[in-house]
Amino acid sequence: MNEENNMNQSIEQEDLNELMKVRIAKLEELQKKGKDPFQIVKFDNKDNSKDIKEKFVDPVEGEETEPMEVKMAGRLMGKRGHGKATFCDLQDMYGRIQIYVKLDEVGEESYEEFKKYDIGDIIGILGTVFKTHMGEVSVKVKEITLLSKSLRPLPEKFHGLKDMDLRYRQRYVDLIVNNEVKDVFVTRSKIIKGIRKYLDDRGYLEVDTPILNTIAGGAAARPFVTHHNTLDMDMYLRIANELYLKRLIVGGFDKVYEMGRMFRNEGMDIKHNPEFTSIELYAAYEDYHDMMDIMEGLVSTLAKDICGTTKIDYQGTEIDLAPGWKRITMIDAIKEVTGADFNKANTDEEARALAKSLGIQLEGEPDRGHVINLVFEEKVEETLIQPTFIMDYPVEVSPLTKKKPSDPRLVERFEAFIGGREYGNAYSELNDPIDQKERFMAQMAEREAGNEEANEIDNDFIQAIEYGMPPTGGLGIGVDRLIMLLTNSYSIRDVLLFPTMKPL
Repeated sequence: MNEENNMNQSIEQEDLNELMKVRIAKLEELQKKGKDPFQIVKFDNKDNSKDIKEKFVDPVEGEETEPMEVKMAGRLMGKRGHGKATFCDLQDMYGRIQIYVKLDEVGEESYEEFKKYDIGDIIGILGTVFKTHMGEVSVKVKEITLLSKSLRPLPEKFHGLKDMDLRYRQRYVDLIVNNEVKDVFVTRSKIIKGIRKYLDDRGYLEVDTPILNTIAGGAAARPFVTHHNTLDMDMYLRIANELYLKRLIVGGFDKVYEMGRMFRNEGMDIKHNPEFTSIELYAAYEDYHDMMDIMEGLVSTLAKDICGTTKIDYQGTEIDLAPGWKRITMIDAIKEVTGADFNKANTDEEARALAKSLGIQLEGEPDRGHVINLVFEEKVEETLIQPTFIMDYPVEVSPLTKKKPSDPRLVERFEAFIGGREYGNAYSELNDPIDQKERFMAQMAEREAGNEEANEIDNDFIQAIEYGMPPTGGLGIGVDRLIMLLTNSYSIRDVLLFPTMKPL
């Protein structure tokens, strides 16, 4: 089978080489005539396919009206006809429009050159708008200019191609031939603008914090390591921007957020890419309940603005994003799904025994908090289809979170789940510098025991909150996952223009 595939690939490459030779010969012929398209530096592209279709008004019979003249550019995507007239499809950023090129309108020399244009060539046209007998708004071309020669032909089978790996690698081709892919990224831009507007309207200040960090902190993840030559020191691409943003809360900015790239040296699957877009926001004098209100308000608003409704379809399941999301503690959620009540397991041994009774495989002798979190991940997480806030995590898995006054074994933290996936993580932030240092020390012990994802001690952050940090609510949202949800995309690679790929 491999030999057959290699033979087919070899034949396809030979065919491609021949086609490219023909196109290069056409380019050389134009260059000899002094009509090199690559020498053109500008075109007055003042119109587009969408506006033309929306603005065109069919003239009333018997009335004299001035024809609608347009000037636009785009990629040639289809040619139909022969002889002295040809219909074509011209594609720009906004869609496609039919154009009509006729010898009598453009002149014999221009028409002969046009007939040699290839699918994929980029052209500029001047013409008037009309409606065909079939009712299609089209442009009758008066002038046509080749602006860029496509030397490599578009693959005929790229649309609907099963080899998604190739589509991710050659996203530029994917965008050319698959309009629905382009729509996803237009929607992505709208979602990001919508997030900013929602927070800006509520008094949040957008800020920038360092991407290069001297300490990998703010989350439990394995970092990417780089080296600064001048300082002769290793540095880390940020895994989170939490600790810098909370420094700004100390400094007196009461509401801040940052949206940007994070980097985690982890595995890749449909939910994970080593670099991804995240947003973190912090509000002084608020807690994790306020963050729940912010998150369900933000997501429901985006759904209405982008999808027109809070009831969306995601991969065949209807999900209602309207405010009023279910709020339940982690221990109660476990009890609801499995019947096991970890409120009655007060020691590490009792927690491990209860987990084993549920069929959970444990490595070593984890403490009560890690056992509860593991049971939740294996038994409950995938059942959370409708939007749900899982509250009150064990302190052992939440090193940056304020303890619950009613039960110091737990913290005021939630994660938001939709469709069995986690979309947001929020805390009532820990602002006690003594407690924070102790938790950093516990994390360092884990790190020294071999846990590469455990937090390092950030002494400057401890010093910052020693000056006094107000009670603060903080929230982080995976922006790419949110875009997947609102565009009904299966994989994170479907919403990243250039996902991380292993070189061929």
